[in-house]
Amino acid sequence: MRGIIDSTFENSIMRHVLGLILLSTCALSYAAAPVEDFKDVAWKDAKELTLEGKAFAETKAPYDRLPGKADGVVPKPVWNLSRDSAGMALRFVSDSPSIYARWTLIKENLAMPHMAATGVSGLDLYARDENAKWKWVAVGKPTAKTNTVALVNGLKAGEREYLVYLPLYNGVEQLEIGVKPNTKLIAAPARDDKHAKPILFWGTSITHGACASRPGMCHPAMLGRWFDRPVINLGFSGNGRMDPEVTTLLAELDPAVYVIDCLPNMSGAQVTERTGPLVTTLRKAHAETPIVLVEDRNYGDSWIVESKAKHNSENQAALKAEFEKLKAAGVKNLFYVEAKDLLGDDRDDTVDSSHPNDLGFYRQAKGIGKVLEQALK
Repeated sequence: MRGIIDSTFENSIMRHVLGLILLSTCALSYAAAPVEDFKDVAWKDAKELTLEGKAFAETKAPYDRLPGKADGVVPKPVWNLSRDSAGMALRFVSDSPSIYARWTLIKENLAMPHMAATGVSGLDLYARDENAKWKWVAVGKPTAKTNTVALVNGLKAGEREYLVYLPLYNGVEQLEIGVKPNTKLIAAPARDDKHAKPILFWGTSITHGACASRPGMCHPAMLGRWFDRPVINLGFSGNGRMDPEVTTLLAELDPAVYVIDCLPNMSGAQVTERTGPLVTTLRKAHAETPIVLVEDRNYGDSWIVESKAKHNSENQAALKAEFEKLKAAGVKNLFYVEAKDLLGDDRDDTVDSSHPNDLGFYRQAKGIGKVLEQALK
């Protein structure tokens, strides 16, 4: 018996040693790989390209989401979070075989415990295919506050339109796009009238993008591609509570549709108090613009944690009651998304019962998208 044990132990040690040798070989191989020096790159400041998703022109920094006048007016956490570039995207046209990016972030922290650095602080590159549909191409992985990367090399020959999403949970101080010398890099043309107006989302950390693996994988970004429209993302993590100060700012804008998804951070009493005034304010400013009210998604563990189920049901009942009141009062172009359409019964679509993973965001996009399709008609 001892011989068998000794033999098994020796085999285990040998496997461990071989594994270390293999890892060392891979590391040496990786270290020996050529490092690109980026000298042979023609850079262009993103300000010279087509920026979408920026709702207000008068901002303190180029990629802020709220205007400078909001500082000291909206709740302080909302203002701080508005420095994140969630929802903003660059559109450009190029025939370069390689696309590069150089960006400097506002915050040192590149990731969160439950959200990858690629989603928090990275860039996400898409391109139109031969049928003009957006398809993913590459992700810019952040490793420091300032990053210079080749997003993609070896592209098929041809001129095409590209879309680069900015970070979800970090801000951007400076952004440049690079191409090979003597190739084209120009701003994408303006969208036609049918697709020019943006879809505006106002909500909480989920709208903000937690916890998508890439900036293009949160549901506002997905829906923007599916409907081929710009997106304004006014998700504010831990906030987005139908604040009257933010409502007033939203009324200044002229989107194709308002999507209000604030319930996860509200109580039933707050929903009852604030829904009516919010809709009334928007409707006074825009008599016909569709407004979509979204129920609180059901927590992933609400099937077994009673307090969470109670929170969901109270919020949902409060919003439904306010929706019915507004409809009875004659408010037109008012739409509603139920919680059952947002996440799946398998409960595999969040990272922490609250925030969707990529599967959860896809399901949310499908659920909200069905109602958006009606609203945009």
